[in-house]
Parts: sequence; structure tokens; C-alpha cells
Amino acid sequence: MSRLSIFDSPFLLGFDQFERALDRVSKASTEGYPPYNIEQVGEDRLRITLAVAGFSADGLSVQLEDNQLIVRGRQAEEEKVYLHRGIAARQFQRSFVLADGIEVVGADLDNGLLHIDLIRPPVESHVRTIEIQRGAPKGRARAHKTIDVAAKESDS
Repeated sequence: MSRLSIFDSPFLLGFDQFERALDRVSKASTEGYPPYNIEQVGEDRLRITLAVAGFSADGLSVQLEDNQLIVRGRQAEEEKVYLHRGIAARQFQRSFVLADGIEVVGADLDNGLLHIDLIRPPVESHVRTIEIQRGAPKGRARAHKTIDVAAKESDS
């Protein structure tokens, strides 16, 4: 059985990457640990804050794999005898899919909160006129002109 998608429209060309990103997000863990906030701290700036009490900077890693931000936490096992253990010492992995163009500026651990700062550079508008070729007279093959789009946009 084939799956119906919003991106199957013939008017949406080249959006395969968005469909794959949505699939990744839907398959991501639904577990709520660690809790996090996402806030807008400026016109083009975002901040992800994860509550990582009990983790040291050495036990945390923040990695960018393609357009996926992955935060992992692992606490070193200590040989202690607990009379009561109510604070979990579990490892975690939390993933965020980032839109194209969003850059990770840095990460900071402060009072049990891991702050990851992101920036979204302003999008520049590109307008380009495409020349329309006229048909060739009868009996003569029409010449095709190839346009190197990447070279044209880098020239501007």
C-alpha cells in the first residue's frame, strides 16, 4: 500500500528532503526526557535549553549531523551505596531537525541547563529572468541552449 503525502503534488518539485525530515521527526523518540524549551531570543536567533541536572560538560555532547542537531548525555557510573535513589542517572539522546541555513552558534552549560544558541541568517531574495527560446522554422532542428544555474547565481 502506498502512502499519501502532501508533497506528492505535481506543483511541489524538489521537496523530497522535507518529506524525509518529517519522517525522521515522526520516528524520533516520544520520551520526554530531558525536558527542553525552544525560545526566540532575537529576530534571527533561537535558543534550545535542555534541563540536564546532574550531567557535567564532559558527559554531554552536541553534534550536528547534516541538518540534525543531536544532544547526547551519559553519566559516569559511580560506585556508591544508595539508601534511596530518586534522581535518575540515565543516558539520553534528543534530536532536532534544523531547517536549511540555520547555524549552531554555540553551547553553554549553566546551573544544570544546557543552552544551545542558533542563528537563522536572513534569506536573500534571488530574481532571475529565463529567456524563452523561439521555435525553429519547419525542417530544421531546434537548437537547445543549456543554462548552468549554479554558475549564473554565483556570478551575481
